[in-house]
Amino acid sequence: MKVQLDAIYLPVQMKSENIYPVNKTDYPLVIEVWEASVRATHHFLTEADIQFYKPLILDQYLDAVDLYCTKANGMISGFLGLSDGMVQMLFIHPDSRGLSIGKALLQFAVEKGVKKVDVNEQNQQAVGFYEHMGFVVTNRSEIDGSGKPYPILSMELTDQA
Repeated sequence: MKVQLDAIYLPVQMKSENIYPVNKTDYPLVIEVWEASVRATHHFLTEADIQFYKPLILDQYLDAVDLYCTKANGMISGFLGLSDGMVQMLFIHPDSRGLSIGKALLQFAVEKGVKKVDVNEQNQQAVGFYEHMGFVVTNRSEIDGSGKPYPILSMELTDQA
């Protein structure tokens, strides 16, 4: 199933009331958004890497976080996973990029007291987004949580944001 999104139906200004909890029945749509987003932004990953991570996301990681999403035409346009005071995942469908969905989801997380995020260093768009939103790098790991050679930047929201 391919996700088709129509930006016309997105709210002009995304607000927290346009952010919904994700149900387990939404997981197939969430994983589609994840994969589309990863393919659009994580150019450093190989096809084998995507196939390695996909079942982990679907079968383990989604259940380990509090999930929230935005919707357009009844389809998930972006989602956010929170746990332990951190943004554990934030993915926007490529058709919905540039519509402030990521900003709205991150502001929603900050309103819930979240001030930390880990991000792939090689995903420079994401690093730039978090820096723009007031996050600074506080640590760097040479490997990701699965032991793969994809450096992770730990970032924290500064008081000035």
